[in-house]
Amino acid sequence: MKITQTAPSIHGELGQAIPDTPHAVSVSLPSWKANVGYEEGEEWVLSKMENGYPRFFIHTGIQAFAEAVARKYGGTDEQAMLFPSTAAATRCLDFLSRNTAHKSAATQPLAAQPIGYLRIVDLILQDKASRPNTTGTSRTIISAVFYPRSEAKHAKTFWQHSGEGVSSRRAEFCFKAFEEGYLIPRNPILSETIPLDRMRKGPRRYQRKASLGQTDEPTAMSRTEDSNPTGSISLDRQDYAQFVEERFGRNLNISLAVNAKLAVRRRIAGSLTADVDLSEAVIMPGEGATIRKVQGFSEDDIYLYPCGMNSIFNIHRIMLKTRGPLKSISFGFPYIDTLKILEKWGPGCLFYGHGSSADLDDLEHRCKRGEKFLALFCEFPGNPLLKSPDLRRIRKLADQYDFAVVVDETIGNFMNVHILPVADVVVSSLTKVFSGDSNVMGGSSILNPRSRYYHQLRRTMTDEYEDNYWPEDAIYLERNSRDFVSRIDRINKNAEAICQVLKASPYVKKIYYPKYSPTRPFYDEFRHPTGGYGGLLSVTFHTTAEAVTFFDVLEVAKGPSLGTNFTLCSPYVILAHYNELDWAAQFGVEADLIRISVGLEDTEDLRGKCRRALATVAQLEKVVL
Repeated sequence: MKITQTAPSIHGELGQAIPDTPHAVSVSLPSWKANVGYEEGEEWVLSKMENGYPRFFIHTGIQAFAEAVARKYGGTDEQAMLFPSTAAATRCLDFLSRNTAHKSAATQPLAAQPIGYLRIVDLILQDKASRPNTTGTSRTIISAVFYPRSEAKHAKTFWQHSGEGVSSRRAEFCFKAFEEGYLIPRNPILSETIPLDRMRKGPRRYQRKASLGQTDEPTAMSRTEDSNPTGSISLDRQDYAQFVEERFGRNLNISLAVNAKLAVRRRIAGSLTADVDLSEAVIMPGEGATIRKVQGFSEDDIYLYPCGMNSIFNIHRIMLKTRGPLKSISFGFPYIDTLKILEKWGPGCLFYGHGSSADLDDLEHRCKRGEKFLALFCEFPGNPLLKSPDLRRIRKLADQYDFAVVVDETIGNFMNVHILPVADVVVSSLTKVFSGDSNVMGGSSILNPRSRYYHQLRRTMTDEYEDNYWPEDAIYLERNSRDFVSRIDRINKNAEAICQVLKASPYVKKIYYPKYSPTRPFYDEFRHPTGGYGGLLSVTFHTTAEAVTFFDVLEVAKGPSLGTNFTLCSPYVILAHYNELDWAAQFGVEADLIRISVGLEDTEDLRGKCRRALATVAQLEKVVL
């Protein structure tokens, strides 16, 4: 069991991955100036970026793979963006079609698709180099969207908001397969499509022709064949595992992925709380006691996604398909991409940034006048102000006026709060505290079987859900999450200890933490008897100089993300809302706010670090005087 955690490279160099692993999900931005420089696009920062948060900074391995695909199958002014399935790529293509002047050629046969149009190239994996798969079961493993270079900004917007892009581990595996000729187009392409003199020049391996011996026409996407969201797919079958082992020398047994996903879903369900190996996790009863305590609930109501934002993106999409084109509601100040999803897909969004009782009064008034809504989306508690919405009243309004309630429990987490009974859907980013190790992405959604929309949503899920969670990512997530339960208690205590130090300082303007929030009664109503208030807090100071000084000298890791096993700090509003600081300020989100995600370090050590940083702030005051 993990008890303490050493902060990774707290004085690490600018741009270094946090932690220092190939698939890290954070990056060192060790000073306030560096964070501003990153947002300003200054070369002294960007040139040193080895990594970044994956939805904002496309992993260098993914970039290299996309460039290789573009060299081989693209025109001179085309770029490619990589997705895990044709359906995901099609959603990107649709977004680009709606937001650019370019037309889609995706409905034409591949060989007839003209360069310069928006188009998709599906790549499949051959089981053997000399023998293309002819079983008819081969699944698209990479779906590349091609677009003119001038539209890169729009493509990146889709990547960031939707979370639909490939993971770095998927790209690592597929890039190697691509280089060795094992990853090939589903349909004939290349020589009939792109004149050789229009292809970008690159290494010889990128200039060879693709094999024309392909599978039959594509089968249906790897959707579940029944209501069970964990139906196995071709990527998990035995021959695939053998193929991986023989050709690409993986240290992990990919055939364990199905069991890993089962164990993850059992942990999310709350029926698996012990720190046990995978072999034990899969034989333990899955229908036993669960902390979710909702009648009829089981692990089959849990769906996994490549990242947390992708779970929100897809639940909103599923809601629209299930209930029709209705406006959504964003209640409380949300994580930025949640709001962007609700605004940019579907008929729009009603935004209540304060998340107050007055906002609920206004919503009730609108509903009484006959306005109809799709769903209310909120966080419990919110990021970064850690305010908790009045879920009881929201549930009452939803029942009375027929809209769904979708709650993001990432920050509260299900060991601290129990919100499923008042939500129709619960979403979460498993990248954060559930994983803790900051080396893998993941997301989940949970359907409440007591919801009035449950059966409709399940039917839509049966048609629409794809398990795009890469097997190797699932294995890492399962391993990381084994001690999830034991970590939460320590993180809760460490966060409260830091709050106590900060609250005692005259230099601190305000602490944002559920325990000290005016909305604490709303949080406590759904807090487990043994639950705490989570590991995330925010702090503001009386002056910008004080905030900058405290941040710069605080001896912890500094970068984006939260929920890590090590304490991680960031000037959150600078990173998330740099181009809309005045807008954020309208809702009480100050530009100088510092967010601290508390880890597993020794409690007294963390207290000491905070005290030393505050002492430096005090010295600043003496200099000013």
